[in-house]
Amino acid sequence: MTHDLIFKNISRHIDLSEEEKNYFISLITFKEVSRKTVILKEGQACKHLSYVHSGALRAYCMDNEGKEATIMFAVADWWVTDMFCFLHDKRAMMQIETIEDSCIFQLSKKHWEKLFYKAPKFERFFRILMQNAYTREQLRVMDNLSLSAEKRYDNFLIKYPHIAKQVTQKQIASYLGITPEFLSAIRKNKSKEGIS
Repeated sequence: MTHDLIFKNISRHIDLSEEEKNYFISLITFKEVSRKTVILKEGQACKHLSYVHSGALRAYCMDNEGKEATIMFAVADWWVTDMFCFLHDKRAMMQIETIEDSCIFQLSKKHWEKLFYKAPKFERFFRILMQNAYTREQLRVMDNLSLSAEKRYDNFLIKYPHIAKQVTQKQIASYLGITPEFLSAIRKNKSKEGIS
C-alpha cells in the first residue's frame, strides 16, 4: 500500500524528513474495510484515529428511540474519530461506520503520543486539524440555528459536493437534522425550479 496520499495530506501543514516519515509509517496500520462495517461502536473504548485513504465513512449517534443523527462524513483524504473520547480516554459516544468499501490507516492513541515525543512537529499538524474541525463544527451549529433546512441543504451541496454523491438521501437528511421525506420535498421543489 502506498503512503503518498496520507503524506500529501500531512505536507499541507508540516514538512517531514525521511526518518520522520519512516517512523510515522511504523506506527500506523492499514485496513481494508467492507461496506457497512462499524469500526467504532458506541460504548467501546475509543483508541484510534483513522485516516480515510479511499471510500467513505459516517459518524453518527442514536437517540433513545433508535433514530440516527449523522455527526459527520469522512471521505478520501479526511481524518475521523470520536475526538472527545479519543483525547480523554472515554468510551465512544458515537458510532463510525463505512458507507462503502474503504481503505483506512489507523493510528492508536498510544502511538499518537509516541509520535509527538519522537517527531514533535506532528503536534502542530494535529492542532491544525483540530482547529479546522472545531471551526467547521461551530459554523455548522450556527447554520443549524439560523438557516432554513433548504438553505442548509444548499450549503451542504456547495461545501461537500463529493460527499453528496457518495451518501444516501436518508444520511444527508440525518446530517441536516430533517426527515428524509422533508429532504425529498426540498429536492422536488428544486427540480421544479430547475436548480437541482
